[in-house]
Amino acid sequence: MINDKVTNILMAGVGGQGTLLASEILSEVLMQAGYDVKKAEVHGMAQRGGSVVSHVRFGHKVHSVIIPEGEADVLFGFELLETYRYLPLVSPRGTVVVNNLRIAPPSVALGKEDYPQDIPTKIRTQIDDVRLVDGVRLAEEAGNPRTVNTVLLGALSNLLEPTEEQWVEAIRALVPEKFLQVNLDAFKLGRMVKD
Repeated sequence: MINDKVTNILMAGVGGQGTLLASEILSEVLMQAGYDVKKAEVHGMAQRGGSVVSHVRFGHKVHSVIIPEGEADVLFGFELLETYRYLPLVSPRGTVVVNNLRIAPPSVALGKEDYPQDIPTKIRTQIDDVRLVDGVRLAEEAGNPRTVNTVLLGALSNLLEPTEEQWVEAIRALVPEKFLQVNLDAFKLGRMVKD
């Protein structure tokens, strides 16, 4: 049964990481589970490694698409610094699911700034429930390092009501056949990440 509460998931990553496909799969599985789903994406220079953010809100009835500051139930991060950047949007009782990956932004790559040190610890000082996922290692174990997004969806799926079968159906609906099995394997490895 779907209650009246709206659940907010903010997805943050870098262009080229599969953030947009992950938000499509997430929205599909939630719709299949009977929720009203609203999704908005913001991507600046996504093709060039720029910031990519998706707001996904779901519940019995969702009226607005943008997650208000401090109300994200889950921050779903594909890269450490991008995740840290969006912490102000997370509820104090929220959960962070984050890929343990550092991608240098242009200012760091050009030597103008340093990449901040020990971001997982900084995140944990602000949020109690943090799930650090070794997404690259698990994606490589699945057979393709580009399936990190599906590994992370597997980890996220442990927090949500849709069944594993519903997730698999959503992945089947949106992933091309030639990449389907490796993505299903990656999803299953991600589901094994519980904390």
